[in-house]
Amino acid sequence: MRRIALLSLIPLALAACSNQGLRDIRSTSAGPDEFMIQPVKPLEQPENFSSLPTPTPGQANLTDRSAIAEGMAAFGGRLDTSDGIPASDAALVQQASRLGVQPGIRSTLAEADAEFRKRKGRFTQFRIVPVDRYSQAYKRQQLDAHAEAERWRKAGARTPSYPPQNTRFR
Repeated sequence: MRRIALLSLIPLALAACSNQGLRDIRSTSAGPDEFMIQPVKPLEQPENFSSLPTPTPGQANLTDRSAIAEGMAAFGGRLDTSDGIPASDAALVQQASRLGVQPGIRSTLAEADAEFRKRKGRFTQFRIVPVDRYSQAYKRQQLDAHAEAERWRKAGARTPSYPPQNTRFR
């Protein structure tokens, strides 16, 4: 009887050691989701109340902030809402599309990725301990950073951002 109890407690003890990391983004608390709260600009009194735009339900208010525009400004960019490619990015786009561009590539890749993960996760849905499904599905496609750095070093490439071979961290 003790063996059965011990064998049933081992998976529970191992499950307590699992580390989901950043892949498990579900909220585990019963409180509010802090990412759903969006701060607004301070209220301002207009010069003329008759010049205010007509309210449109479901649309943005004058006090609403744009997270995308603020993020672009924080990283030194600018939000370009016009159609087409800005002249400053023309050379980059031309270089990136030199071998051709497939229309709808993002949706095609998203569908292929969903199908790949579904196929890989067909028999992995029942586990005693929690596992990282993403790493499990893409295990064969992961790169070994140390081996890749060594390969580049042996080929004669400089790798200044990678620590030297004989460096020990303390």
